Amino acid sequence: MPDALRQFVAETWVFRRQEELEAGLRFARMAGALEQLATPETLVELARRAAEDERRHAGMCELMARTYGQKVMPPVPLVARETAPQALGFRERVLYEVVAACCISETESTAGLTSVLAVDGPPRVRAVLRDILRDEVAHSRLGWGYLAHAAKSGSVAFLSPYLPEMLEESVSPRLFAKGLSDAEGSMLLAHGVLPHARKLEVFIQALHDVVFPGLERCGVDTTPGRQWVEHCRRSGA
Repeated sequence: MPDALRQFVAETWVFRRQEELEAGLRFARMAGALEQLATPETLVELARRAAEDERRHAGMCELMARTYGQKVMPPVPLVARETAPQALGFRERVLYEVVAACCISETESTAGLTSVLAVDGPPRVRAVLRDILRDEVAHSRLGWGYLAHAAKSGSVAFLSPYLPEMLEESVSPRLFAKGLSDAEGSMLLAHGVLPHARKLEVFIQALHDVVFPGLERCGVDTTPGRQWVEHCRRSGA
């Protein structure tokens, strides 16, 4: 593998490590909040388990990054930033965080990992990806389960105008930018990394096939989210 490509793959695994560490902190906070809201224990337990999953994933991602030559790791985050607007009430902030983290980010992660695993690659890489994918599916289900639970207790329509900022938080930097190669090709896919163009395609397809329909079934108008996607596609932001 060319050195530049190897470095890019290593950096991708480092980035994933940081995301997993932050997700572990976020799920731990989420579990406490769900318990405080007297959420069904099955959902609280899913959140607790998700926090453990993400910490384990971070270790696997670090191992992969070092396998591809990464020597130094960024500091371990100590706190995960709360993304929900503080103007919302506690129950609404918790729902916002769950939808953003699980219904959107974890669903998108599931789609991306599924796409990568469709291509043959080194057994070690595929084993790690399969392990992470299995858990990300469960994390996504936590989100959809809690959203359905919340929708039974009252309207969740307030989420609609917040969809653009939720989506903005979920994307990698300059996902919609044009003209970026990122060493695209089959070799990149084989080592667990989606080429830029394919990443964008998977992101949009998952939104239209899974995320937006799921939100709509629970009473959330997805028009602002759909408009955000189209705006980004046109502007290449």
